[in-house]
Amino acid sequence: MRLPPTPRRAFSIVLAAILLVLAAGTGAFASSPASAPQSLPAAPYGENDGSGPQFYSGLTVDVRDDVSGDVYVSAQRITISGNVTGDIIAAGQTINITGNVDGNVRLAGQDVTISGEISRSGTIFASTVDITDSGSLGDDLVGAAGDIDIAGAVGRDVQVGVGDLTIDGAVGGNLTYTSNDDASIADGAVSGTVERITPQESDEPTQGELFVGWLLGLLYALVALSLITVLAGWLFPRLLHHVTDRLVPHPWKALLVGFVASIVVPFAVLLLLFTFVGAPLALAILLVWITLTLATFVFGAYYIGRLLFRGNQHPVVKALVGGVILIVALHIPWLNILVWLAMVFFGLGAQLLAIYDRRPWRRVSAPSRDAYGPGSGPENGPGYDGGQPPPPPVQPPPPVQ
Repeated sequence: MRLPPTPRRAFSIVLAAILLVLAAGTGAFASSPASAPQSLPAAPYGENDGSGPQFYSGLTVDVRDDVSGDVYVSAQRITISGNVTGDIIAAGQTINITGNVDGNVRLAGQDVTISGEISRSGTIFASTVDITDSGSLGDDLVGAAGDIDIAGAVGRDVQVGVGDLTIDGAVGGNLTYTSNDDASIADGAVSGTVERITPQESDEPTQGELFVGWLLGLLYALVALSLITVLAGWLFPRLLHHVTDRLVPHPWKALLVGFVASIVVPFAVLLLLFTFVGAPLALAILLVWITLTLATFVFGAYYIGRLLFRGNQHPVVKALVGGVILIVALHIPWLNILVWLAMVFFGLGAQLLAIYDRRPWRRVSAPSRDAYGPGSGPENGPGYDGGQPPPPPVQPPPPVQ
């Protein structure tokens, strides 16, 4: 069976694109290591003579030796058990400082625990901050966290933004905290003043502001999406007409196909992702599926234009007018949900049916030549074999006057 030139060329392009995606994905997966590297305590960069700034990074970092200078750390789990004469600047998931620090600490992480003596100030941003009874800060504590528990001592002021604050230790200066809840403070724990600042709630937008925002969003969508529909109607008029032809005779068939495909395809992609071999294919299918879903807007706009203009209006006009109607409908609350679902299901179904109709392996039954003699059929029509076209009919002579 010989395929027509146009479907054969389109099928070759699509097949080549899929093979390229599969090759790229397979190469990426093949280049990945078979197993994750084991985590080991990281050594400092450069010479480790214990002096000068020391830099650490890795999955797990444990600074056991004394450092005469600053320490810079970036890791998932950080433990500093040695003494540091300079500052500590660290970022990680869990940070635990048990050694003594002569300088400042500047920490960012999820869980921060200080059990050593910090001679100067601490700037800490974390989810939870715990200063144990053996930990202390010589100067100030500044930062923000969800939960802060101070069981040790802070030499001067504490200024934090916090969700829950508990102080069982000692604060030598003033306490200023921003929170929606009152702090739990032991009697005599704060030597200075205690000030709580309630966060100001953002004002709810007025109805007028909401309408202006909705109108600006609508205007932006009209301009941006109208450009897309105009370009689609100008560049791909035959494709728009061919796909939307599937919605004219049997729209409910397209709806059913789009609905079923919207359920089956995501599950199939997930199943392929769980397999090592099928992961590249899943990525290729996902890319094609996202493209088809985004294209439903253009096909939906053109179909609405076809319903409105049943004459021979230009495809650009049909796509533009249909796109404007569809954009406005997608910006109407509650209605936009139904419109979006209809656009996606009908659009996906129409595209899948059009792809199925253009499948290269489809058998096309050629009409028999018995009905026409050799060269007797109309030129380029059924039964025409490339011979001489039939002569034109003989015109009768005009009547004699």
